[in-house]
Amino acid sequence: MVEKLGIGREKIVELSNYLYKNYGTTMAGLRAVGYDFDYDDYHSYVHGGLPYENLKPDPQLRSLLLTLPIRKIIFTNADRVHAIKALSKLGLEDCFEGIICFETLNPTHKNTVSDDEDDVEFLGSVSTTTSVAKNPEIFDIIGHFADPKPGATLPKTPIVCKPQDSAIELALKIAKINPQRTLFFDDSVRNIQAGKRVGLHTVLVGTSQRPKGADYALESIHNIKQALPELWETDVKSDVSYAGQVAVETPVIA
Repeated sequence: MVEKLGIGREKIVELSNYLYKNYGTTMAGLRAVGYDFDYDDYHSYVHGGLPYENLKPDPQLRSLLLTLPIRKIIFTNADRVHAIKALSKLGLEDCFEGIICFETLNPTHKNTVSDDEDDVEFLGSVSTTTSVAKNPEIFDIIGHFADPKPGATLPKTPIVCKPQDSAIELALKIAKINPQRTLFFDDSVRNIQAGKRVGLHTVLVGTSQRPKGADYALESIHNIKQALPELWETDVKSDVSYAGQVAVETPVIA
């Protein structure tokens, strides 16, 4: 934000908090308030310095996933490079049917959003129209909350991501998944509550405290078999032999 977009360093913490809180990701918020940038460059810059070496193989989780006899799909706001690298470091790259990632839901760089969140254009369709003039002004989101004006609303983001209900619905459509027969695992309460709104069974990971919207809460993902043993006892089993690397942008879920 400082080095690439020229935002004052003194604003970063407050601005980031507003963007993340109101748009789900800082990236989505930056696009909403008027900043434009290349998505691949953004992901490369933000994720490029992450300490991936701190991620170690997780044989316990790998065993749980490989013995779980149902479809398993990754749904992440991250880009495909980050998702695949993290899975590889954890030794889980062949444990999932595929990945629904940032590029899956945002196949084109869009400068406009629809007023209707169900509109295909807003959902990141095959449209590649970019000729619509973009408002060059930056919306002052800090000022918006510091001095609220009657009737003032936040601008929409062209980025599709969790916790938008429409993002989850699109992911389910892409993966051909029935939400009523699906468990949705996430470590974000907002994402879990969005999943519940679209009809998913929800599992919050990272705490044993079950908030509104969560059907289950797991202190650790390693506790999944103790909490949900019926998943391993189901009579309705899928073919779950995933050979080689995980596929990207194919039906998946977790």
